Amino acid sequence: MTAVILFGTFFMFMALTVPIAIALGLAGLVTALYSTNITVTFLSQSLVTSTDNFALMAIPFFILAGEIMGKGGISTKLFDLANVFVGRYTGGFAMAAIITCMFFAAISGSGPATVAAVGGIMIPAMVAQGYDKKFATAVIVTAGSLGIIIPPSIPMVLFGISSSESIGDLFIGGILPGIFIGICLMVYAYFHSKKMGYKGTGENFSFKRLLSAINKAKWSLLVPIIILGGIYGGLFTPTEAAVVAVVYALIVSLFLHKELKFKDLHGIFRDATLSSVAILIIIGTANAFGTILSMERIPQAVANAFLTVSENGFVVLLMIILLLLLIGCFIDTSAAVIIFTPILFPVALQIGMDPIHFGVVMIVTLAIGFITPPLGVNLFVGSGISGVSMPALVKAVIPFFIVMLVAALIIAFVPQLTLLFL
Repeated sequence: MTAVILFGTFFMFMALTVPIAIALGLAGLVTALYSTNITVTFLSQSLVTSTDNFALMAIPFFILAGEIMGKGGISTKLFDLANVFVGRYTGGFAMAAIITCMFFAAISGSGPATVAAVGGIMIPAMVAQGYDKKFATAVIVTAGSLGIIIPPSIPMVLFGISSSESIGDLFIGGILPGIFIGICLMVYAYFHSKKMGYKGTGENFSFKRLLSAINKAKWSLLVPIIILGGIYGGLFTPTEAAVVAVVYALIVSLFLHKELKFKDLHGIFRDATLSSVAILIIIGTANAFGTILSMERIPQAVANAFLTVSENGFVVLLMIILLLLLIGCFIDTSAAVIIFTPILFPVALQIGMDPIHFGVVMIVTLAIGFITPPLGVNLFVGSGISGVSMPALVKAVIPFFIVMLVAALIIAFVPQLTLLFL
């Protein structure tokens, strides 16, 4: 009965368009008032103590680093570099935009931040090159989802905390799947562009252009090397890496690229603070929600229910993926990771999945939620940038959704893609 009240009130508040953080908190409060095992005092303590975590400090710093680099001219330089490699081919601008999103994903750790930073420059550039605006927006909106797959990734930090697994190992596990999905999106962009007649730039590849582009983008390219190299080299933890990324981003944007002024910092810190606060409130209420789940032994009940349907690992994993796809349509990624990791993680372990592999599969599947309505945050960001209506954008995104879904299934059932470097 406790589970019915907890989830029933949560989805009722969601249906009333109550913000997800408030809906989680109110659902926990109603359940605490009903239950004899949970007190309001305990619930409030869980909300506060859940955010008192050293690893969680990585989130606001990664968000701040992404804001600084996004407004510091990095997107244009990365696009120019990607364009040297693929710009001359059919659909070259679209493929270059996807590569730019992959580069930026290795900096921001956020899907919407990647769309915002890359879309404002790439969508007008693609339209000027003759691309349909709906297709151009769909490219950026979908490729922006890589922001939480290619490390550093904020949801991976949350999964690591929720499952007590190594965040560094999760970052390593996300590298190949992120690149694989990027390549799949580029393949589709190429064939669609060929069908629609979107030509390349016509500029031949030359080492002179390549060296010039690398020289302009060199400081930007060093960011993922510093972050990931520092973590895997044992120089610092993921949280310390996030702080280093902020300091480096400030130096590059203010003194090397010189496209950011000191007067811009106030707005950047304000935006990063608002984004961080929103996420941390969700983390606090979602953790309190998760505490109730654990106390009522709901994860064990769900695991038994899954295994009652089938003990075949293939079938159970497919059921988990379908459930996560549905969850991604309605629940914010950060909240979904915190709420459903304690529920689904034991199921994955019981069917013999590697914990890191499951974490990557969960993040990849939830990343699809960025492009599925009604929540689809990337859709709203992309629509706001380009002016394309939501119905038209959703229709344009459907082929990319299919590509991402197929890629997610391959990642799920070919664990070597995730575990090769572990």
